[in-house]
Parts: sequence; C-alpha cells; structure tokens
Amino acid sequence: KHLLLDLFVAGTDTTSGTVEWIMTELLRNPSIMYKAKNELRAMVGEGKQIEESDISKLPYLQAVIKETFRYHPPGPFLLRNTGNDELEISTFAIPKKSLLLINIWAIGRDSSIWPNPEQFEPERFLNSDIDAKGQNFELIPFGAGRRICPGLPLAHAMVHLLVASLIRNFDWRLEPGITPEQVDISDRFGLSLQKAMPLKALPVRP
Repeated sequence: KHLLLDLFVAGTDTTSGTVEWIMTELLRNPSIMYKAKNELRAMVGEGKQIEESDISKLPYLQAVIKETFRYHPPGPFLLRNTGNDELEISTFAIPKKSLLLINIWAIGRDSSIWPNPEQFEPERFLNSDIDAKGQNFELIPFGAGRRICPGLPLAHAMVHLLVASLIRNFDWRLEPGITPEQVDISDRFGLSLQKAMPLKALPVRP
C-alpha cells in the first residue's frame, strides 16, 4: 500500500511540473516545437492515438524531454547518507554516516559537462546514449542506484505520452501581446522545481 502511494505521489508530482516546463520551452522556442510536431506526424501519423510503444520512434521528442530534465530538473537536490563507511572522493574525505546534498540543478548547468548550458538545445542528446534513468551521473533528475525515485517509470511514461498528445492534437499560442522571448522561465525552489509564474497558453485545434 505505501509503495503504491509513493509511486503515485512521486510520479504525478514530478510529471505535472515537468510537463509545464516542457511546454514553456517549446513555446519559447517555436523551431523546436515545429520539429517535434513534424516528427510526430511522420512517425505516428494523423488520427491515431499515441501509445507508449510509439515513444521509441520519437528520438527528437525524447531529446526535448531529456533536455528539460537537464535544464529544469524535477527536484533541484538529492539528499543521501554515506552509510557505515568513510568515503574518499577526489581530495575529499567524507566521514561515515554523513548526509550529502547533491546539487542536481548545478550539475545540469555545469559548462565542463554541457556546452552552452544556459541554452535549451535538445540536439545535444540526438547522438548521445545518455538517459535520465540513473545510468549517467551527469543527468540524474530522479537519482540513481537503490535510492532512485520510485516514481521514475510512471513519470517517464506519463511525461512522454502527455507531451506527445498535447503537441500532436493542438497548436499552441501564447497570450496576445506576449512574444516567445518574453516567456518567463524563473523558477521557485523547493522540494520540487516549479515555475515561479504559471505558464499561460492557448490550445487551438489545427
């Protein structure tokens, strides 16, 4: 019972915030929205309900979502315990039973790892095998190892399906008088990384 509750809470909370960030970046970057919509038309077609099995055919959409996890991670920090062993990382000695605060937000904007880290560039993932499932420590929005977020499988599937459905079934417009460059991307730090101001967009049937 408690595991199911953890899965539901973790999966849905991260999903809603991540989808809002993805749509924000797509509306800020119309050329990226255009590429993602064209990929959906070409690989899934019109009039067909998008299914989880379709996601593997959508590398550009996957890249958009990975780039969002890098630039706007669901949770800015991870808290971990070192356990009963003393650790040595580089030149640092970490006592046993220490609490470590891992800054995921800073890792995602580290210029020694990511070229042009302040630019939203899904293309950086197109020829890369980096995923967001804890296998690559430069991209760990859900953590890694035994303590990885239990909601990851649910959130991962929901984000891809929701975003694919939103951009395939609707054209999106900003509020009148607002240009892509004016879209606010300031965030509000907390247990999860939310937009400081909610995204306001208008869905239009194509």
